[in-house]
Amino acid sequence: MLTGELQLKLDRLKEYIRGLGSLAVGFSGGVDSTFLVSVAHSVLGDSCIAVICADAAIPAREVESAVAFCGEHGIFCVLSHFDPLGIEEFRLNVPDRCYYCKRGVFQEIKRVASGYGITYVAEGSNMDDLGDYRPGLRAVSELCVVSPLREAGLTKADIRAISREMGLPTWSKPSYACMATRVAYGEEITVEKLRMIEQAEQFLGDLGFNDVRVRMHGSRAQMSGCIARIEVAASDIARLAADGVRETVSERLKEIGFVYVAVDLNGYKMGNMNSTLGV
Repeated sequence: MLTGELQLKLDRLKEYIRGLGSLAVGFSGGVDSTFLVSVAHSVLGDSCIAVICADAAIPAREVESAVAFCGEHGIFCVLSHFDPLGIEEFRLNVPDRCYYCKRGVFQEIKRVASGYGITYVAEGSNMDDLGDYRPGLRAVSELCVVSPLREAGLTKADIRAISREMGLPTWSKPSYACMATRVAYGEEITVEKLRMIEQAEQFLGDLGFNDVRVRMHGSRAQMSGCIARIEVAASDIARLAADGVRETVSERLKEIGFVYVAVDLNGYKMGNMNSTLGV
């Protein structure tokens, strides 16, 4: 059963969504957007659609999972394709790369929404996102995309708790960000790099490491070769470094294309690449 405070926030969210009348949710299949589209669909019914923008920076398994969720819950979804690598600022990995990507993504979602007669477009950021470096939120503001979870004052912990009560499978899903966040700022983003990162993280996930990031530094074209800097939860570092596991991980990541494989002793931290920006 929800606490009074959580119930109040949920009611506030439903009231806000009801007032929109119709809504296209930018849907990734993550904790936040799954919760948002589920609540929006419960309030608006067929006047709520999910729009999934598939691109090279999103693992295929995430797209497939998002599509399957909509099918299982009777939510009409549109699978659209968007190529952020066609945007120079994104490809060159400038510090506000996310702004250019989000602007392109939500322009596409707005186009889809208009085609279905949907008035508003929503994204799934929550209150915790305001405390991090999020240049993508500037694009959200400029394009008048609504942020219902923030309007209702919901934090990530709130969303997980309510999602659990609702029986949503994502309530305990690890947080996820597009794979472009794994490439060091200033180093070009390519399809090859993104596929290497996707394969490496999938392999580590299959080994049971839940909160995992494979940060890439350099490229094979450089004399030093590319480095995989693995981040896992601090409590998992010993298991990753244990005999047998260490060799298996190193061998597989080198097969994928990494020249050097390292473990970050500080453990996983969301937005770790942002530390180089001084933000």
